Amino acid sequence: MRLWIELVVSGLITGGIYALVAMGLNLQYGLMRILNVSHGEFLMLGAYLTYWAYLVMHLSPFVFLPPLLVGLFVVGLVVHRLCFRRLAETTPEVEAFEARSLLVGFGLMFVVQNVALLVWGADLRGYQYLAGTVSIAGVGFTANRLVAFAAALVLGLGLIAVLRATLLGRAVRAMMQSPTGALLVGIDVRRLHPAVFGVGLALAGAAGALLSMVFEISPSMGEPYTVTALIVIALGGFGSVTGSLLGGLLLGVVEAIGMHLTSPSLKMVLSYGVFMLVLITRPNGLFVR
Repeated sequence: MRLWIELVVSGLITGGIYALVAMGLNLQYGLMRILNVSHGEFLMLGAYLTYWAYLVMHLSPFVFLPPLLVGLFVVGLVVHRLCFRRLAETTPEVEAFEARSLLVGFGLMFVVQNVALLVWGADLRGYQYLAGTVSIAGVGFTANRLVAFAAALVLGLGLIAVLRATLLGRAVRAMMQSPTGALLVGIDVRRLHPAVFGVGLALAGAAGALLSMVFEISPSMGEPYTVTALIVIALGGFGSVTGSLLGGLLLGVVEAIGMHLTSPSLKMVLSYGVFMLVLITRPNGLFVR
């Protein structure tokens, strides 16, 4: 029983980070059909900025988290304006826009990666924060992992609450369900699109900040999280933010149990296996009504 508790809790901790990354990417794709494959690079950017703030400015990651969210939100506004706004205006066909945004995302991914390499180098970096052990049901977990999971869960549930309970959130959901209908009732798409894109990058940066407390970081760390976010989105359903939260938690638990029963080296095999199974049996996702 202790072993199973350890596996499930470890999976939920990892899944919380997965969910946070996937929720941001799902907002961008569900609302604007931007398949931003550079999404994980902004997770990496958030991790490095948090690392720098901790070592140079001696700021706790949680003290630095609010300005990081604001900073990456502004970066998202700039990236959307420079990379995707003009593309959306000149490409009215959805399929063509998705393909072109994918290519732009690849270019952006390599730009951000190489900027990080120039600034911080290729060496692995890390720092110690809340490294003490906390016991849950007789099983020890480091405090930073538990706190990172709690923060990811609070941010994820907070986003869901905003989408469900506020006028802005209803406008976003309306755009996801029917872009034409949303335009007809007067929703300002030109303002909503960059704002939501910025929120997506801010969530990725927050996930990177939380990861930096637990793992070593490198300029290439973002790409695997982009792939994982796409798997989580397929599990939860494209355009479903709540589904991304549940899908991320589920994938984390499946990976933890699967790696224990098989081998840690089969982590991505398990993830892709779940991805293919869901696409074949439930192409709309497990949690879409």
